[in-house]
Amino acid sequence: MRTRGIRCEPDQILLVNGTQQALDLVARVLLDPGDRVAMEDPHYAGAREVFRAVGARILPVPLDGAGLRTDRLPAAARLAYVTPSHQFPTGAVLPLTRRLDLLSWAARHGAYVLEDDYGSEYRYQGRPIEAVQALDHAGRVLYTGSFSRIFFPSLRMGYLVAPPALAPALARAKWISDRHTSLLQQAALADFLREGHLDRAVRRACLCHRVRRDAMLRAVARHFGGTVEVLGAQAGVHVMMRFPGLPARLSRQWIDAALRHGVRAGGVSHYYLNPPECCELLLGYAALSERDIAAGVRALAACRPPGC
Repeated sequence: MRTRGIRCEPDQILLVNGTQQALDLVARVLLDPGDRVAMEDPHYAGAREVFRAVGARILPVPLDGAGLRTDRLPAAARLAYVTPSHQFPTGAVLPLTRRLDLLSWAARHGAYVLEDDYGSEYRYQGRPIEAVQALDHAGRVLYTGSFSRIFFPSLRMGYLVAPPALAPALARAKWISDRHTSLLQQAALADFLREGHLDRAVRRACLCHRVRRDAMLRAVARHFGGTVEVLGAQAGVHVMMRFPGLPARLSRQWIDAALRHGVRAGGVSHYYLNPPECCELLLGYAALSERDIAAGVRALAACRPPGC
């Protein structure tokens, strides 16, 4: 929290069973059937399905190299779901001017911003970026993050920081949902934080991930050269490879061929509402050695579709 500049009181913080529960609680408290939700396009599909489940209408907002096009935010939206510190899946980082534009939009239209700060701990260049919530003086931002990426996915524990006016309603919704997040996990995590282990764990992970990220970038440059645009390398634990000269329809063919060679690459088409214009792949590196990364990218290049 202190590295992100979050401003809140203890009663604004709600512990949840991972970010997904935070999204569900916000959707059930804030949205009625037919309400409009602005979402980056592409975006995290798990959030989209939560909003659809309560009957909301999704309005896609395009991206550019700096992330969300705030000049294209719709006036009719009740909520904007954003990943400004490491846009998923492109990795774009929203600059300060657009963060302020986003807040201005929310204030003008009486809307809320749901800021998903997943993976913000893993940043490899520059100083930590202030969260949008840290810039909010009108109580329009709900901020969520998770411990699952820091520790391990099976630890389903996250947090939601709500504006004071919304915190009581969200706490009641959480109580109705499951009473509380595991008290045993909360106690263990509290000790871990109090004794300073979290900071050390994040520092070690960042050093390790940076080495693996660098290995990924070297391998991609070696095998793909100028045919690929690499996105999102400054943070997180994955990169997005964009091939402007290759049609999007070949992405599935390439992913299937790579799997036959023992390489698992991620597709991105299901993260879009509007179809992507070219071939794009996601490559994760957090769980791989430098040797495995080099071998995997080499195998991926060997089974590339014709014309790439």
